[in-house]
Amino acid sequence: MPSNGFAVLRHRNFAFYLSARLLGTIAVQMQNVAIGWQVYAQTKNLYYLGMIGLAQFAPFLLLILYAGHAADRYNRRNIIAACLGAQLVCGLALLGYTHSGFGAVWPIFAVLALYGSARAFMMPATQAVVVNMVPPEEFSRAVALASSTFQVAVILGPTLGGLLYISGPATVYTVTSTMLLLAVLLMMLTRPAPQATRKEPATWHSVFEGLRFVWSRPIMLGAISLDLFAVLFGGVTALLPALAHDLLHVGPSGLGLLRTAPGAGAALCSIALAFWPITRRVGAWMFGGVAVFGICTVILGFTTSFTVALACLLLLGTGDMISVYVRHLLVQFETPDEIRGRVSAVNAVFIGASNELGEFESGITAGWLGLTRAVIFGGCATLAVTGIWAWRFPILSRMDRFPSHK
Repeated sequence: MPSNGFAVLRHRNFAFYLSARLLGTIAVQMQNVAIGWQVYAQTKNLYYLGMIGLAQFAPFLLLILYAGHAADRYNRRNIIAACLGAQLVCGLALLGYTHSGFGAVWPIFAVLALYGSARAFMMPATQAVVVNMVPPEEFSRAVALASSTFQVAVILGPTLGGLLYISGPATVYTVTSTMLLLAVLLMMLTRPAPQATRKEPATWHSVFEGLRFVWSRPIMLGAISLDLFAVLFGGVTALLPALAHDLLHVGPSGLGLLRTAPGAGAALCSIALAFWPITRRVGAWMFGGVAVFGICTVILGFTTSFTVALACLLLLGTGDMISVYVRHLLVQFETPDEIRGRVSAVNAVFIGASNELGEFESGITAGWLGLTRAVIFGGCATLAVTGIWAWRFPILSRMDRFPSHK
């Protein structure tokens, strides 16, 4: 009989943290939809839609390694609460901007730069804090439950944002600001979790310690770089609008379902992992998840059936979730607590690079090869990466159990 995956919620700190993260993530997802619609409605300029992502990613890239150092030097609970507070300020600023009737959109980009800065500090802190909130024997279930709530938020947020936008962007920003205020309060109600901290100043040596640590651990380097290159080549999110219109012949509602399917598959998988956590043959599970990701991408490139495409994306999200789950546990178990934030920051850089560069790569490849060939090439490249990494990192592919908790 599987154990109760929700039993980990009896730990007060984790339950409050998870509630705060759920509210905050839904709010941000709703806000992103509203910002995109608002900017395009005011400018009718596609370039500005690209600037939305750049305004958030540029400060994230500049600050993320220092943010990892901060997550090891200061209390992670306080960092998360402060970042949620900064996101609340962003929501209130967007609400004020909307009511002002100001025509130029540069204030929105300034707000997004603040959000990107907060995201840089929040990401390593959230990745590293869970291990301080639950006993080691329940950590894997806590990771699965945290992942499933994140996926639920990613599914619900855009839908709710789109529905509320019918009443105007001010409605969205009012609701998201309220949710972020509740998230801040919930996070402040947690008790500061005990963690090993290091008080050395932020020198180049200390900031880059996480990168040196990952480079010296073949298991971690293999797991993180596998995700980087698999998503870099196999990611198809940027091409879904073209697939929906040109190959599957569905409208915007169909595109919405296609975008939701990977998150739905990941959410269902993470819920299952909360009840049936992976404890044996962890290397095979991770490589298998990446292989499923690649196979589904290849099939997606060949099919003209909307139903088959939807099923492929659902399974693609499932395979990706398995890989993410194993990689996250490997990173956390392999890392001493006093540098866990910096190592989580390195992991965040790899993840961010794979997503951002993957979308760029998809567009360039589609321009060179054509839409169908680009998707098939991406899936085949992911399968090739899986095979090469299994050969290059045999200690990872043959790993049976997770390392002992540090």
